[in-house]
Amino acid sequence: MRQIWGKSDTILFIFAGAAAEFALSKAVDWLYFTNRLPSDPLGRLFSTVSYARKIVFSEKESAHRAIDTMAAIHAGVEAKRGQSIPDWAYRDVLFMLIDYSIRSFEVLERKLTAAEKQEVFNVFYEVGSRMGVQALPLNFKEWQRMRQEHLSQNLAHSHYTDDLFKQYRKHLGSIRYKILLEAQILVVPRRVKELLAFRQFSLLSPLLGLYQVSRSVKMDWFLKELILPEKYKAEIRELNMEP
Repeated sequence: MRQIWGKSDTILFIFAGAAAEFALSKAVDWLYFTNRLPSDPLGRLFSTVSYARKIVFSEKESAHRAIDTMAAIHAGVEAKRGQSIPDWAYRDVLFMLIDYSIRSFEVLERKLTAAEKQEVFNVFYEVGSRMGVQALPLNFKEWQRMRQEHLSQNLAHSHYTDDLFKQYRKHLGSIRYKILLEAQILVVPRRVKELLAFRQFSLLSPLLGLYQVSRSVKMDWFLKELILPEKYKAEIRELNMEP
């Protein structure tokens, strides 16, 4: 997990995939209740990453405090709205983090072993369990089955979907937005591609080998400087925490 969440490249791909799937969630109206995601999608990314890093890179006690803080924030939102976020929506978020952690690492690095995939599952199972999320799968194999059920039952293209993608384009600019779409095509499941009318092949696929070579000669940051928003370059550098 620390290898996966210790590299800015992998984290950005994880959240590229999650940004696509979030826009399709039948519970996406909760993101509009606080308006934090549509008003500042990049800021929301880094606030979420900060919690994830505390969980992955901290000792158990500190990780628990971070999880408890997240639970309290969600409870506060529920109290303001007078409704409870459905358990399936919490599970969806955990399932996304498991899936995109694996998919992003395998796109950028190598295939994970069965034991490594189970480790990814275990970490997010502990997060969900600590937050009191109900009906969690107990192992990676059960998660795979439930993940497919959630993809088929809990996603739909709505006006929220279209608005969120408009916000992504507004905050990223046309060129970076197109790069985001190609990154999403690389990592999202088939069901998400269908609902977003994505093609199957990403234009980034032929460039992955070149990018991996650039990392081996320490030239990858030059490429990032060309495409990343100036405002967030420092935060993106700080994502690199691989031991």
